[in-house]
Amino acid sequence: MSQITLYNYYRSSTSYRVRIALHYKNIEFKYHPIHLLNNGGEQHQDSYKKLNPMAEVPTLDHKGIHLGQSMAILEYLEEFFPNPPLLPKDIHQRAKIRQFCENINSFLHPISNLKILQYLEKKHNYTTQEKEEWIHHWYAKGLSALETSLKQTAKSCSFGDSFTFADCFLIPLVFTCQRFNVALNSYPILMQINENCQQFDFIKKSHPLTQIDTPESDRRSL
Repeated sequence: MSQITLYNYYRSSTSYRVRIALHYKNIEFKYHPIHLLNNGGEQHQDSYKKLNPMAEVPTLDHKGIHLGQSMAILEYLEEFFPNPPLLPKDIHQRAKIRQFCENINSFLHPISNLKILQYLEKKHNYTTQEKEEWIHHWYAKGLSALETSLKQTAKSCSFGDSFTFADCFLIPLVFTCQRFNVALNSYPILMQINENCQQFDFIKKSHPLTQIDTPESDRRSL
């Protein structure tokens, strides 16, 4: 029986990051879906907020220890289940990878976060088109910076030929861009890395459109 439960939502990019890490490390886990829209959002239920007071996904439960925030979860998994590794041994390279992840996590991710978009819609009457324009405006700066940094580090993956935290963050980012119709033709390195990684079985298993809570209308086979 699995000692890990992942509370997550199929389309959540932060959940996607953690699923990638779990499958990459061949860690058995129980998938517990938390629907972010049904009944006002299941993440707001009192029972879930006891696990994650921020009322967000994902939440990792490992032997009764509950962790939120995808970066913290990935760091925990790397320390508790070090093989196969998602970080190199070189301290400078590790720092650069964490910087790359934080550029996505701190700048890009909040722009398309459900809570932010719901606020824009409810408080400022943003239409779907206006929300996409908001995302496109801010994503352009962040994606350009990522592409520039990848010129210095990328080979088949974001940092050389080894799959790392950086790729756990980059692949869900591309999925989010595609969801919101962000133009990606100006970022060939980023897109090539994403294409390279889509061939991995652990990526296929992690994909938002192959999960148990993926709606039938969106589902695709492995």
